Amino acid sequence: MITNHGFMKGEIMEGTHRFNSIDEYIIQFPEEVQEILKTIRTVIKNAAPDAEEKISYQMPTFALYGNLVHFAAYKKHIGLYPTSSAISAFEYALSDYKRSKGAVQFPLNKPIPYELITEIVTFRVEENKKKEAEGKLKKKK
Repeated sequence: MITNHGFMKGEIMEGTHRFNSIDEYIIQFPEEVQEILKTIRTVIKNAAPDAEEKISYQMPTFALYGNLVHFAAYKKHIGLYPTSSAISAFEYALSDYKRSKGAVQFPLNKPIPYELITEIVTFRVEENKKKEAEGKLKKKK
């Protein structure tokens, strides 16, 4: 059967499986892709140690005062979804990659830029902390 992302694996059928954890999400992929996903997960955890892991939009997600970043594996790339503000802030660094307003694609046939992912997640942590602090200040007025 084909999974949501174009890989052959077990009995997971396109669009029908609901993931309950990041581990459950990762295990559906071939070993080489699992290793990349595990490394991305570790990179995000290290950059955002206080963030909560969850599944959102059926993708691995890290949240801290709201969603920080989502990631997902596809047949030919890893998608990273750090919001449009992060894509804009790192526009130059991401210029070699296919991207849209809130997403970037890292091809599986090229090295994954883990250091850049760290920088993006760190940016998102600071952005969300600032928004949280501003929200609390506004509520006090």
